Amino acid sequence: MRDRLHVQAPAKLNLALSVGAPGADGMHPISGWMATVDLHDDLELVRLPTGYPSRYAIIWHEEARRTSDIDWSITRDLAVRAHQALERRLGRALSVQARVEKRIPVGGGLGGGSADAAAMLHGLNRLFDLDLSVDELADVAAPLGSDVPFLVHGGSAIVSGLGERIERLPAPDALDAVLVFPETTCLTGPVYRCFDERRPDARVDEARVRELAVSPLTPHGPFNDLADPACHLHPELGSLRTALADAVGTTIHVSGSGSTLFLIADSDLTAGLLAETIESRFQLPAIPVRASGGAIVGEVIRGEGH
Repeated sequence: MRDRLHVQAPAKLNLALSVGAPGADGMHPISGWMATVDLHDDLELVRLPTGYPSRYAIIWHEEARRTSDIDWSITRDLAVRAHQALERRLGRALSVQARVEKRIPVGGGLGGGSADAAAMLHGLNRLFDLDLSVDELADVAAPLGSDVPFLVHGGSAIVSGLGERIERLPAPDALDAVLVFPETTCLTGPVYRCFDERRPDARVDEARVRELAVSPLTPHGPFNDLADPACHLHPELGSLRTALADAVGTTIHVSGSGSTLFLIADSDLTAGLLAETIESRFQLPAIPVRASGGAIVGEVIRGEGH
C-alpha cells in the first residue's frame, strides 16, 4: 500500500509583458504582470518504496478542449526535470509514480509545462514531508524556465529579470476572462527570434507594467510585446484576432508567446456568454476563467493505492 497525493497545476495569463533585447548570454530580460487562473492540469503522485525507479505518464485529460501530440521525450518534460532537480538539491532519490493529465494546451502561452513543474515541486514537498519553503522551491525552479518560479508562488505578481524577481501583488479585484484556443501552435524560440529582428534595440518598460498592475483592469489594458511577432509568424493568428475583436466588440490579447487569445470580461456571467458566442461563431474552444491562487495541493492519503 502506498501514499498518494493530488495536485492542481494552474495556468498563467500574461496581463502585461515587456521584453528587452537579449544580453550576451542570449537571454531576454522581461517585466510582466502575471496571474494564475482556474484552468489547470492535474498531477497525481504515488510514493514508491525507496530504491524503486520513478516512472511517469503524461496524457491529455478527458476534459481537455484542445489537444496535440505529446511528442517530447520524458527526459525533456518540465515536471520530470523538476523532480530530478529536487532530487539533486537534496542529494537523495524521491521515488514516485507520477501521472500528469493535461488540460492546458501545449504551445499556447499559458505556461502549462511550467505549471506542471511547479506542481511537482509542491507535491514532492508534501508527499515526502520535506518542509521546504515556497522560496526554497522557487530557487530549485529557477533553472528550469522563467515562468516556473512564478508558478511555484502563483497568484498575481510582477515578474522581472529572467523570471527570478517576483513581487507578489494582491489578487486582482476582478479578473474574469475568456481564453480562445486556435489551432495554431506558437513555438517560443521562433517568436523571440522574430521579436529580435523587429525590435533589436528593445528595452524593458517596467514602469508601464507596474502602472497597469496597480490600476483597475480594463478590457483594453493588457499589452504584450510578443503579440505582434507571434501574429507576424502566424498570419492566421493575426487574422483570427481581428475577426474576434470585430465579432465581440472588444480588444483581443495574446498570452505570452501565443497562441492562446484572450479577452477581459466585466463578470463571470459575461465571460460565459462571450465564450458561448465565440464557440458558436468560430467553432473554436473558448472557456471562461477567473483569477486563482497557486498550485492546490491535496492531503496525502496514507497507505492507499498499489
